[in-house]
Amino acid sequence: MKIRHTKRFKEIIHAFLRNGLSRFLLRLGLITRNESKHDTSDMNMQEIGEKLRQALQELGPTFIKLGQIASSRRDLVPPMIAFELEKLLDHVTPVPFEQIQEIVQFELDGPLEEFFSEFSEEPLATASIGQVHVSRLHSGEQVAVKVQRPDIRPTMETDLAILDDFAKFLVKRADWAKTYRLRDMIVEFSKSLHNELDYRLEGRNCERIAKQFEKQPNVSIPKVHWNFSTDKVLTMDKIEGIKANDLEKLDQYGYDRKLIARRIFDSMLHQILDEGFFHGDPHPGNIFILPDNVVSYLDFGMVGRLDNKLKEQFAPLILHMRNRNTEGMVSLFYEMGIISDETDLRAFTRDVDELQNKYYDISLDEISLGTIFIELFQVAYRHNIMIPTEIAVLGKSILTLEGVISKLDPSLNMMTAVEPFGRSSCGNAIIQRRF
Repeated sequence: MKIRHTKRFKEIIHAFLRNGLSRFLLRLGLITRNESKHDTSDMNMQEIGEKLRQALQELGPTFIKLGQIASSRRDLVPPMIAFELEKLLDHVTPVPFEQIQEIVQFELDGPLEEFFSEFSEEPLATASIGQVHVSRLHSGEQVAVKVQRPDIRPTMETDLAILDDFAKFLVKRADWAKTYRLRDMIVEFSKSLHNELDYRLEGRNCERIAKQFEKQPNVSIPKVHWNFSTDKVLTMDKIEGIKANDLEKLDQYGYDRKLIARRIFDSMLHQILDEGFFHGDPHPGNIFILPDNVVSYLDFGMVGRLDNKLKEQFAPLILHMRNRNTEGMVSLFYEMGIISDETDLRAFTRDVDELQNKYYDISLDEISLGTIFIELFQVAYRHNIMIPTEIAVLGKSILTLEGVISKLDPSLNMMTAVEPFGRSSCGNAIIQRRF
């Protein structure tokens, strides 16, 4: 196997070996049996997931992002491993202020004080790609300035080249890698990561979603200050609010949790079903609540997209789930073009039917829409059916969203609440009334 950047490749291998994953490397053909020092055959899936998470965390930004994306592909990754990968921490040691100052001044082409009347030396938040500093413009507006970490791009380019070589190697020697188009997945991951490295794209994502709600005062999206933004520096309004999962503070200040839950739910469905362009990571840290129960979304580095065909298919899929209509679900999979001539249709239909029967005697109020999506993806995986990335991102977003909403209002069940959209060919009219 020819690998570029051999020094970094050895670092990657050693990180996996240190974390007891030699058996995993052996099965992939990346090490010899003599190099396999730790036997993981007695580990359960959770333990393997923990070891994998630790290895990816050690390896830094590229592998943290890879693990986070892998956690969303429940059609490909076993549940317990995906659960562990969700815990990957996207924060690192802060970059010294002197370096941050140097980057901002180079990017904006002038001394810091020329652009900001205040600029906090301590970061508000740190992540693997960048960190955020609270600042103030000379116009008096308080802003949050996201600054990309120095030399992050060369490191990621090296890691992506190694992953590409690795994918090509596996496609040649493993049928599963060819079946699931592993090389295509790595190419897609590389594109996604390059997008995250361009803060201008994140700013445009933010503005596109802001436009969706420009006539909706109950949803607020921070303003991008383009005069103080580049591909490595992003300046946006500083949002002062309460995190959506800080129930104690929401109650302390008299917020209406049920109303907030409904607004989050309806605003996300508006993004998904009407616009086909939605926040791809709606976890509590990315949703703040402002006075008057206004919902504010932050961080638009990850977004999801659905074309018109997928938007049309999503709502009926929910309805078929609701009605336990196996034939309808299988037909929709055909329409999506993801069932091949090699698929054993009878076996696939039987497994979908078994999934439906699992929930037959359970009230809709007790069923998790996100969980059903994930289980459906896993059934597809067993039959070598490749779920489109857009649908996988959507499934993960729904699962994340359910976690937020269930804490705010346990009585709001997405499975039942989304049903009217499956019955309507015009979801927009329903959404407008609910806003």
